[in-house]
Amino acid sequence: MSAPLTPPPSPHEQAAAAYPHGKAGDAAYPGHGGWHEKDGPGMKTEMREAAVTAVAVALGGVLLGVLWWWLAPRVPLVGDVVGDNWVVFLKDSEGEQGIGVDGTFTLLSLAFGAVSALVVFLVRRRGGVPLVVALAAGGLLGSVLAWRLGVWLGPAQDVVAQARSAGKGVTFDAPLRLSAKGALLAWPFAALVVHLGLTGLFGPRDPEQLPPLEPYVSHGA
Repeated sequence: MSAPLTPPPSPHEQAAAAYPHGKAGDAAYPGHGGWHEKDGPGMKTEMREAAVTAVAVALGGVLLGVLWWWLAPRVPLVGDVVGDNWVVFLKDSEGEQGIGVDGTFTLLSLAFGAVSALVVFLVRRRGGVPLVVALAAGGLLGSVLAWRLGVWLGPAQDVVAQARSAGKGVTFDAPLRLSAKGALLAWPFAALVVHLGLTGLFGPRDPEQLPPLEPYVSHGA
């Protein structure tokens, strides 16, 4: 007599025997606790972190404004009296100091954008859309703050009063002005580009999913 044949185990029973404490994906990636157990912080947490990031980045505009006021070239003006009226004109009509003022602000903004993106990436590697939006918004607010602070720290806006105070034919500095308003976008633009590059090169990678189990086919006698 021949012993009765035992039917082969089903694919589900094989998987349960091979991985008694979890799924195949859990065994391949121990410590992850399943694919959907940890989906990152909730939306409220991300929004709160984004708000803090935007404020912190915007406050960097104070330092940018001080550096712009300190490093920007001075535009020399001269006052003269024509009749009973004071007239103010450029001492060097062919000078490029005005372009240098805008260029200084732009270069400093690009540097601040790169640094702020690096700091945000190191502090919050997970990234996320709210964080990226906060980085760009904070950079724009910081640029506006730096612009207005630099103008406030610079020479007075009333050039006629300055000319009268300095005297006829005496050179004095023009008010600090940002002629190219597009320079305000340099900080957020640099921040987004640098953060995107850092995320693409050094950001966390999603775990690769295992292929589905193939069904077991029995070849009995």
